[in-house]
Amino acid sequence: MKKILIVEDDDSIARLQKDYLELSGYTVTIVGSGTEGLKALEDEAFDLVILDIMLPGTDGFEVLKAIRERDDIPVLLVSARGEELYKIKGLGLGADDYITKPFSPGELVARVNAHLAKFERMKERFGKAQDAGVIRVRGLEVHKDARRVFVNGREVTLANKEFDLLFFLLQNANRVFSKEELFERIWGMDALGDASTVTVHIARIREKIEDNPSKPQYIGTVWGSGYRFIV
Repeated sequence: MKKILIVEDDDSIARLQKDYLELSGYTVTIVGSGTEGLKALEDEAFDLVILDIMLPGTDGFEVLKAIRERDDIPVLLVSARGEELYKIKGLGLGADDYITKPFSPGELVARVNAHLAKFERMKERFGKAQDAGVIRVRGLEVHKDARRVFVNGREVTLANKEFDLLFFLLQNANRVFSKEELFERIWGMDALGDASTVTVHIARIREKIEDNPSKPQYIGTVWGSGYRFIV
């Protein structure tokens, strides 16, 4: 049974969501604050998180950032705030969906089903691709062992660190990494230089693999947080 974590400070809303999800065959845990949500995620593995934004203490955006630093499970943001700015921020930080209150429990269950199914398909596809040493995402094709990259059938040449950076982001698709994290992962803590090196390399990669580098479809910028590979 799939396990779902609900992080919601309104107990009546949380319990209504829980009832409908349990009727659909899910195991559900409820916590009432962002701090409790982060603790629950440390103690137990969940398949999906339903996360309110306006929480006491640590808000939903901060919880979402923490989740995306270590996991790529589906996260559905829910909020009474329907302003576009909130939606843009939430989706930019890596949320898989944004649902504005009030919403029907049936709609919530349908979205949970859809996102879990999509996540399973993505894991299966990436697992098979990595086993074969070739990962394909839309028109991009990356050969791990041969260290070759093709865009719509045309081979492009990447420098060693450009390839390493692209492949790392691809392996961790949809997870957001700061420039500092990427510099440490790709160049190592003892490397000369600083995190601005990452920005330069991302720009070079985009020039080579994106149809329009100013509107990237593969490596996205999450303003104030870092970069992620978009799947």
